[in-house]
Amino acid sequence: MDSHKYIRYFDQNDNKTYYGLLEGARVQPLSGPPWLEGQPVGESRAGEELKLIAPVEPSKIVCIGLNYHAHVQASYSADEAPENPLIFLKPPSAIIGPEDLIHHPPASERVDYEAELGVVIGRTARKVAQSEADNYIFGLTCANDVTARDLQKKDGQWSRAKGFDTFCPTGPWIVTGIDYRDLLVEGVLNGKVMQSGRTAQMIFPIDYLISYVSSVMTLNPGDLICTGTPSGISPMKSRDTIEVRIEHVGSLVNHMAG
Repeated sequence: MDSHKYIRYFDQNDNKTYYGLLEGARVQPLSGPPWLEGQPVGESRAGEELKLIAPVEPSKIVCIGLNYHAHVQASYSADEAPENPLIFLKPPSAIIGPEDLIHHPPASERVDYEAELGVVIGRTARKVAQSEADNYIFGLTCANDVTARDLQKKDGQWSRAKGFDTFCPTGPWIVTGIDYRDLLVEGVLNGKVMQSGRTAQMIFPIDYLISYVSSVMTLNPGDLICTGTPSGISPMKSRDTIEVRIEHVGSLVNHMAG
């Protein structure tokens, strides 16, 4: 399968959003989401004229907790991995795009980054066998599972801590045709690499996650699965810059609001 980069962008000329195929420095507009067979329309545009926004509008964001051994040991002082994937949801309203601001909610005293590989679903998935899971992947993107760490510990469940507006930066594009099995995932805070892990180190690999999640809930085209974070999470402060960098996928940069 050939590799392509798909984006979603805002066009200031008509104040509308579009999907597009990124071809070098130019963008070919599409008639709709590429996972719904959006087709090329009109003439290509210069990429620098367009504002990139989050490349997905999922019906749901399914996240996986504690999916790297080192993260489990470092953050939870646990020697044993979870018996099954730990599923939680973020609301679609948490999504922001590249270069957008992450806002620190007044209710929290500590907001952390979590660099993650995001998987975009390409077709309706329900009770998918692990051996067939790759057929349901449209592509890969960068994601940041921003977390109000103190509220996560206080509440005992994670919806509030991970569900605030701006708590799911995603992008800058979706890459197709990339093997997800051994990619370097890094979280870079103000230019310093804080997180570094490989997807081969996941406790539950991505094909298993798709099978497991789809046994619980139907995954729709365009849904996003955030697959867990390596060790090295830490707080972000006002005006910090956080980058999620994933090998062969790209670099997602966001900033904490001042």
